[in-house]
Formats: sequence, structure tokens, C-alpha cells
Amino acid sequence: MLLIVGAIILIAVNIIILSVNSQERTPSTRVGQFTLFLISPFQKTISSSIHFVEDIWRHYFNLVGVAQQNDALSQKLVAADNKINRLREIELSHARIEQLLAFKSELEQQMVAAAVVGRDPSPWFKTVIIDKGRDSGVLRGMPVVTPSGIAGLIIDASGAYAKVLLIEDQNSAVDALVQGTRARGVIKGEPSGLLSLHYVLRRHAVDKGDTIISSGLDGVFPKGLQIGYVHEVNKPHAGIFQEVFVTPFVDFEKLEEVLVIIDVPKPVEFSDS
Repeated sequence: MLLIVGAIILIAVNIIILSVNSQERTPSTRVGQFTLFLISPFQKTISSSIHFVEDIWRHYFNLVGVAQQNDALSQKLVAADNKINRLREIELSHARIEQLLAFKSELEQQMVAAAVVGRDPSPWFKTVIIDKGRDSGVLRGMPVVTPSGIAGLIIDASGAYAKVLLIEDQNSAVDALVQGTRARGVIKGEPSGLLSLHYVLRRHAVDKGDTIISSGLDGVFPKGLQIGYVHEVNKPHAGIFQEVFVTPFVDFEKLEEVLVIIDVPKPVEFSDS
């Protein structure tokens, strides 16, 4: 503090002396030379300090400007990434819809395309909600399919929505055939996520990898629709049936769009009991 006060006093004295000298317009005296000698180091230090502070201040504002530019560029980058993701999602959606339309054109039945908009949160029921209902001709008992295979069955419908019981649910049932050997059974869901083909006689040949299709004998699902492939075959020592476990072709975890067959002969009605 004393150093600063002293510097201020010396600067003031220097200014006064220099002012007097300039007014007299005479060559500098020894007092003036001595004063200049004494004050000059302080002037140099103060000037350097001022320039140093100015540099720091200027660099600070430059850094602030760079930070603001970085923030703006980061926001633009995030916006660009979001736009790319939205466009990618639209592209994938269009690809799935094209696949649905191609599959629809292969079948003779009249169909309604629908999107999956909800899932049953309970682990005991395998159902989904679709965005088509009675207003679109969707009724209880109508089959639900995808290009990969059978997805499930409509078990309830309102005006704009419907509930689908997936074939991976234990309460589902689809009359089915082993495509190669024509061995017949009934597909049901398993807690493991696999399907099981019930009532297949031991004498019928069923091998791992065989394709399972709908038989059409249940009056619900058209004949020949894919269901899955044989994952495992067990033949117990006792009994007349063998155990056949099937991996479904439909990936139910990724199910987003489906087709509802709406021109089935007569939708199966379920009692509320």
C-alpha cells in the first residue's frame, strides 16, 4: 500500500516538474534530470502493468467469444445429430412399411396395417395395443401377422384401438404343421419366450431347424403362414407325445407394425369368463 502511495506521489511530482520545465522552455536542470531518473523506473513499471492488464482483459474477452462460438457450434451439432436420427428413423420406418406392403400383396386376404402403440407391462401377459380398431374394421378374433410370420390374435377392440394377444403368451393357441413332415400340433407360448408344439406323436419325425407353419385348420389363421423353427426336440421315455420347442420368427421385442387380416370367414368370439 505504501509503495502504491509513494509511486502516486512520485508520478505527481514528475508531472509538476515536467510541466514547469515545459512552460519555461529552458534546457533541463539537474533537478529535472534527477527527478526524471528517479521517476522513470516507476513509469516503466506502471506502463508495463497497464499493458499487462490490457492484454489479460483482451484475451479474456477473446476466450469468452471463443467459448460462445463453441457453445453455438455444439448446439448446432446436437441439432444436426437429432435431425439425422429422425431422418434415419423415418428411413427405417419406410423400409418396414414397404416390407409390409410387399407381404400384403402376396396374400389374397384383405388387411389393415397398424402400428404398435402400447405393451402390457405385466410379465404374465404378452399383449400389445395397436392403433386400429372397429372404425377400421378390426374385430375380436381376427389374426395379426407380420412379414416374418404370425404375431397374434385380436382379443379386444374399441373404436380406434385393439388389443393383440401374442402367440408367445401361454394362453394363445395356433394349429400348426411341421412343414417338411406334415406332423401336426398346437403352438402355445412358453414363459421362456420360446413356443412349444403340443400333441406331436412320438412316431412323427421332427428335427431341429424344421420350419413350423400354420395348418389353417383352426379357422383363424390362413394356411402356410410361418410361425418359427424347431429349437429343441425331446422324447420322454413314457407317453405318446414328444416335446417340441420352437423359436418364433417374429421378434416380439422389436414389434412395431403389424397387419390385421379382416376378411376371415368368421372371427372367433371369446367369452368374458
